[in-house]
Amino acid sequence: MVDVAIDEQRFRRRFDEFSDIGATEAGGVNRPSLSDENREARDTVVEWFREAGLEVRIDEMGNVFGRRTGERGDAAPVLFGSHIDSQYNGGRYDGVVGVLGGLEVVEALDDADVTTERPLEVVAWSNEEGVRFQPDMLGSGVFCGRFDLDYAYEREDKDGNTFGEELERIGYRGDEPCEPRDIHCYFEMHVEQGPFLEREDLPVAAVEGVFGFSWMNVTFEGQANHAGPTPMNTRRDAFVATADVTESVRRITATEGTDLVGTVGSVDVWPNAINVIPETVEFTIDFRSYDDGTVDAAVERIQREIAHAAEREGLDYEFEEIMRVDADPFDQDCIDTVVDAIEAVGCEYTRLVSGAGHDANYLNKIAPTSMIFVPSVDGVSHRESEFTEWEDVVTGTEVLLEAVRRKAAE
Repeated sequence: MVDVAIDEQRFRRRFDEFSDIGATEAGGVNRPSLSDENREARDTVVEWFREAGLEVRIDEMGNVFGRRTGERGDAAPVLFGSHIDSQYNGGRYDGVVGVLGGLEVVEALDDADVTTERPLEVVAWSNEEGVRFQPDMLGSGVFCGRFDLDYAYEREDKDGNTFGEELERIGYRGDEPCEPRDIHCYFEMHVEQGPFLEREDLPVAAVEGVFGFSWMNVTFEGQANHAGPTPMNTRRDAFVATADVTESVRRITATEGTDLVGTVGSVDVWPNAINVIPETVEFTIDFRSYDDGTVDAAVERIQREIAHAAEREGLDYEFEEIMRVDADPFDQDCIDTVVDAIEAVGCEYTRLVSGAGHDANYLNKIAPTSMIFVPSVDGVSHRESEFTEWEDVVTGTEVLLEAVRRKAAE
């Protein structure tokens, strides 16, 4: 097999230039989906794809594909990539290393004048984060048949802008149908977003699957009143019930399963004044585990806790499970290919299950799939201080290159 090498300097220059798009003073990036900054990031990726000689296609969800032809041009392609949208004031590495790493794989093959048997496609998925338009992984979800196009276009942000309108506004509502098609396999390189690799001093992991999760939205309705004259025994305080449920989330995660995690991540309080008893609180709950039964049991328990908290405080309430994704083991052959690639690169590794959701979740439903993780320093992600050592990014990209080459030769 012809020797192919990653150009570390080219890769780093691209990454640093990309990090300037939507850069924040604290060293992160602010490129939420379909924002002006996200449009600039898309424009840059499209430009770089074309400079690398890739055929660029943009589908109805704004997913961006760059295709490199193979010896058998009609064969199902090896697809690989990630996303370029960010959390609000998020990190520079999340998603981006998978897309720019994918581009570097293609350019390394070009440098070595290697043409693969199968075509290769690098992809940047739309709205992976779900921070502006919920649910997350929306672009890959429509592509894989999890959501229909009208549902996606109707998603609204907090200002009432719909996904479809904003996609049109930034010029990325493409003509390519966003629907499942024949794919030989899918790989995604990503930062771990957890502490295990750094704790074990390992540069890379083969990912065997992804946690299942439940997202819930809860609203408590009480009664606003003056914080001074209102006796404690007559209050109907929506925030007190919210605090009770938040404590219950922590307690449930300690008892339902060893890998169960739970988070109250978004809280809106009304009227949100220092001297007024909170009348309405809307908040979210997130439970995750690699055991679907554990997630189901946690959801059942928290519903009981919500009902009890509302009764204690004399509140009305609403409960909705807004997202449910089952635990997802990846394709064993793709996992083995990643392991073989790691061993060929010659570095130490481990096997992990991801606690975070990824576009790979949905791709795994339509094509053999696996992931490659590189370390997150201090286990930090989804904030500006997110950091991965560059040598680890390069190692992960070398593994991606080797895995892609092996599957593209099939």
